[in-house]
Amino acid sequence: MAEAADFHGTSPSPARRWLRRTASLLIGAPLVAGLLGGPAVTPAHAAVDKASSDSRTVDVSLNTLTPAAPVKGDTLTVSGTVVNEGKQTIHDAEIDLRVGPQVFGRTGIDRATERDGFNAALDGSSIDDKFGVELPKLVPGVSRDFSLTVPVSELGLGADGVYQLGVTLSGRTSQQSFEQVLGIERTFLPWQPEDLEKKTRITYLWPLISSTHLTSETGSDERQTPVFEDESLAEELKPEGRLGQLVSLGRDLPVTWVIDPDLLSTVDAMTGDYKVKSGDDVVAGKNQEIAKAWLSSVQSAVQGEKVIALPFADPDLASLAHRGKDVSGSLRHLQQATAVAASTVETIIHEKPSTDFAWPVNGAIDSSIVDVATSAGADKVIARSDSLRDDLDYTASAARPIGGGTTAVVADVRLSRAFEGDMLRAGRSTLAVQEFLAQTLAVTLQGTDEQRSLVVAPQRTPSVSQAQSMARALEALEPQRWTEPQDLIAASAAKPDDNANTRVPPASRYPAELRKQELPVQAFQDIRTTQNELDNFTVILTQRDRVETPFGRAIDREMSTSWRGNPEAAQLYRDSVRSNLDVLTRQVKLIEKSQITLSGRSATIPVTVQNQLVQGVDHLVLRLSSDNAARLSLGDGDRIADQPIQVQGGHSQSVKFDALANANGQVRMTAQLLTEDGKPYGEPMQFTVKVSEITPTVMLVLAGGVLLLVLAGIRMYTQRKRSAAAQGQPADTEADGTAPDGDDSSNGGTERPEGDIDGPDPGQASDLTPDTGPESDNPSGTGEKVDR
Repeated sequence: MAEAADFHGTSPSPARRWLRRTASLLIGAPLVAGLLGGPAVTPAHAAVDKASSDSRTVDVSLNTLTPAAPVKGDTLTVSGTVVNEGKQTIHDAEIDLRVGPQVFGRTGIDRATERDGFNAALDGSSIDDKFGVELPKLVPGVSRDFSLTVPVSELGLGADGVYQLGVTLSGRTSQQSFEQVLGIERTFLPWQPEDLEKKTRITYLWPLISSTHLTSETGSDERQTPVFEDESLAEELKPEGRLGQLVSLGRDLPVTWVIDPDLLSTVDAMTGDYKVKSGDDVVAGKNQEIAKAWLSSVQSAVQGEKVIALPFADPDLASLAHRGKDVSGSLRHLQQATAVAASTVETIIHEKPSTDFAWPVNGAIDSSIVDVATSAGADKVIARSDSLRDDLDYTASAARPIGGGTTAVVADVRLSRAFEGDMLRAGRSTLAVQEFLAQTLAVTLQGTDEQRSLVVAPQRTPSVSQAQSMARALEALEPQRWTEPQDLIAASAAKPDDNANTRVPPASRYPAELRKQELPVQAFQDIRTTQNELDNFTVILTQRDRVETPFGRAIDREMSTSWRGNPEAAQLYRDSVRSNLDVLTRQVKLIEKSQITLSGRSATIPVTVQNQLVQGVDHLVLRLSSDNAARLSLGDGDRIADQPIQVQGGHSQSVKFDALANANGQVRMTAQLLTEDGKPYGEPMQFTVKVSEITPTVMLVLAGGVLLLVLAGIRMYTQRKRSAAAQGQPADTEADGTAPDGDDSSNGGTERPEGDIDGPDPGQASDLTPDTGPESDNPSGTGEKVDR
């Protein structure tokens, strides 16, 4: 800018001025003759071609243009940079502002944008030379800043409308001794100094959407401390970050906020204690203040404004329609994501949102997408005009009925895509803003008596530079000379144009490049598997919401639009959710056994259930089955026995089954946990029972031994009696006066009735208590004895 100022105001000599204008006439005359149908002169035609080619030698960039939409009495200031991209030094260069002819209609703007090279007839003549900037020399590879200041009254603007504005650099090189245009940059200047009576209503969607940052993991504490993948969200939330800029810019603009409830929920989780993954460990998060400040700024920005809440985690409606709807349960997730959206948004930012709108990716719709979008309760679908095309010579209003009580709110494709791409370069941003303003004025000036409503649906996650460019365009419209703001709810209720297209295209018309980015069928099958496992797990919990909420929302995130174009990351996330759920479900399990021995005809077989969760489990059934009931049966002679169980958090429970041995040998037993509705829970546990029953032969041998002992005792008693009689002592006492062996009445013992071998008395200290503390899950040792 400083260098440009040095050259500003330097007037070229009259002779040079005459030569440049003559050259422009010579260059432009053949083209004008061609446009009028007259013959062209060959040498001059060659000059035009050369000028068109050489106009690419210098790159001209416009960094600023203020005011963007001038009125009478304003002074237009244009600044930028020129770079000599050729191989020769440019001498006697001059930078000039040129006003071209008025551009009519939106098609005229499109054609002017696509045009390349310099054309004197279409690019117009330069403003008075006193407003130009001279550069004595511009060497290859060198850039120079410039600034042009011109009163609007000097621009020669006529009727209201859009004018082409160009900045050119002209000069000569060693190979071209005459002056010619070596570089040009074009833009548009909307000229509407007075307020129009019929203004176009503009609805601009302002999206607060991000990618997935939360995992499905939570802490075991009362608050269930959340675990984040990383701290990247904090960078977006900072005042200079993407989301920070969207909020600070949008709070002063007439926009409709479109919010993903998942983003609010995630940031809300950051306001308290949270953890962040760091390799295989987790560390404490430390950006609580950033999260609190951002949420506070959102609450302030949206106060009293219209807010649209997308379904939780912004599910990919097209993927659901094309790949997921045939996988059972998929549409249920969309309904759940919609159901929690309103309460999440209202709880966090204290504004009641509308959940009536569905927003497919890029506004691309077909009949199947509309069906899926409305299945969750939405009756308005945000489409785009390149998906629902009109055959009209003007731009129709956004709202139009498409059948079944559904309204398509059709966003304008040119305006919606105006700020896509790299807006970091000031030149790109300036051109985008000027074209956006030109398009809105062209729409307003179209020949129709009806006032129209336009909707602008930009990219879902605009960058900082894109958001800043969008804001500059909306600020330029604030005088409301040809537009006025309108919220999305009002735009959707506006009177539809009877001539507008209401035929929704078939699925075959869906853009192939977008279809390639959709979630695969396998993604929805993975989601179904995870959901089934979650349902099977939560039915046994005493505090189901501690698991249902984090995992239910994690499953919603698996369907997010943000996974488009990133299938590997999407698969990793689905795998991590499933893995985290598996870890939890394995906390309730059977303690492994190897082999136990049963001696006798009847006994009890213990099986231990361990609960390592922090909450209790209930509604579980433990089933024990024998693979050979003829050898070892359970209960009243059955092969299978069931017992309901409850286990407190962090405890184990031992369950005993009555068993009856019928024959010796080994029997394989299977223990399996079941939910109350009969679904298996966890893996079955198998162990072997070795039956070792006492046979009749053994009983005869034992009886014979007992008989011999009795006979021996009788003989010993007889001998002692005889000896005592001989010595004069009583026969029923020993020499020391004590009672004979086997007749100690102080023993107090009782003999168990025959067949009573059901095990120790429940009151004995050796028994397991019904609810024990944490127990080792190491396998039982070989030869474990059962209770008899």
